[in-house]
Amino acid sequence: MPYNSIEKAAAAYDVVVIGSGLGGLTSANRLARAGHRVLLLEHHHRLGGLATWFKRQGHIFDVSLHGFPYGMRKTCRKYWNRAIMDSIIQLKNIVFDNPQFHLTTTFDKNDFSEILETRFQVPRSRILDFFNTVDGMNFYDDRSMTTRELFETFFPGRSDVHRLLMEPITYANGSNLDDPAITYGIVFSNFMNKGVFTFSGGTDRLIGMMTEELENNGVTICTRSLVKRIVIDNGKVRGVEVDGRFIAAKTVVSNAGILNTVEDLAGIDAFSEEFRESLKPVVVNNSSCQVYMGVKEGETIEDIGDLLFTSSSPQFDAEEMLDRNTKSRTFSLYYPKTRPGHDRYTIVASMNARYEDWASLSSEEYSREKQLMIERCLIHLEQYLPGIRDKCDWLEAATPKTFQRYTLHTRGTSFGTKFEGLEVSRNIFKDVKGLFHVGSVGIIMSGWLGAINYGVIVANDADAYLRS
Repeated sequence: MPYNSIEKAAAAYDVVVIGSGLGGLTSANRLARAGHRVLLLEHHHRLGGLATWFKRQGHIFDVSLHGFPYGMRKTCRKYWNRAIMDSIIQLKNIVFDNPQFHLTTTFDKNDFSEILETRFQVPRSRILDFFNTVDGMNFYDDRSMTTRELFETFFPGRSDVHRLLMEPITYANGSNLDDPAITYGIVFSNFMNKGVFTFSGGTDRLIGMMTEELENNGVTICTRSLVKRIVIDNGKVRGVEVDGRFIAAKTVVSNAGILNTVEDLAGIDAFSEEFRESLKPVVVNNSSCQVYMGVKEGETIEDIGDLLFTSSSPQFDAEEMLDRNTKSRTFSLYYPKTRPGHDRYTIVASMNARYEDWASLSSEEYSREKQLMIERCLIHLEQYLPGIRDKCDWLEAATPKTFQRYTLHTRGTSFGTKFEGLEVSRNIFKDVKGLFHVGSVGIIMSGWLGAINYGVIVANDADAYLRS
């Protein structure tokens, strides 16, 4: 897409948005609609952050288009446009296969309730009490209860039920049983509304439609534009330094990671001692690995489901899921129906991962471990699609180092920070006037729906500041 070079940018804007993840894109769009002059800067040549794609040998691989809640329809209609909303479709065949159970579900409250009652023999009254509890969770609830304690309250000793309820959420946002229960409940209840949805036509089509909307609303978009520094003077934003230029701005919205924003872009000295103390408990969440498999033109594969949560681990174990040799992974299957007009099949295997497990390897070890990861995924997938190895003409792996290189996220995190990051992100503009942060923080804000909704929240804050 022919975006502007930084040389074409004006000398001053009302708002500079750093980074084009879904939160940054949404903030830029909302602020432009509100009448502000907006400059969107992205260091990569492609917009989207982790919501992106790449092409290989006739294949289009989506990096993170694997499913989001029904709430995306309303959110995209309200804050983007109806055409984007109308392209959001349901994934109806979500498959679980592990040593404790095998089942297919539409991943919504009615179907889960039926499965819990008939397959797992949980009393209906207890199921209703559980759903009523998680449906009522919000940001301001007590954070002392963990997800483990929540599960033990309603399903004591039922590791199989815990796995059914927790495993997909761990893949979605990196949470575990010892995180606050509200970080589980809010995300889980969003999915339980009406199931799992995706974007027809893929991420490339979505970002293209969003770009058109941004430009129609007057946003200036510059790619290959790496911001070196947010310029702050006497506790107030003055602008940004990018590729040797200073661009003045009344406000800056950073879609970089919260630690990147504070420590690298703004500089820790720009903040008060109280704010620095609040930053200390913030923990960066884990990252991901992916294996991309492209099926030869003319070949087909059987429809075995849209999302396959599969594991040979005896029980749910968040630590096992992070291991470099994990036995647990998600297969996202892209049939021609997913990309109308593109008659190809692709598969993406996704695994949770630790950055340090990959960053510590030598270049030779790194290459070898990537090949071993590809091989493990193929062996695993051949249990469901015999002969898939011979049908593939493209195999490629991404690790936390890959994500760090392309997104600049601290330690390549796919899910931002743990819960403490949310308060820091929400308070940053109170410490430095005109500086706002939008991004994956607090687990709850991970995922496409959380990113867009948080983009709206931050845009409203920035709009109020500009109008003041």
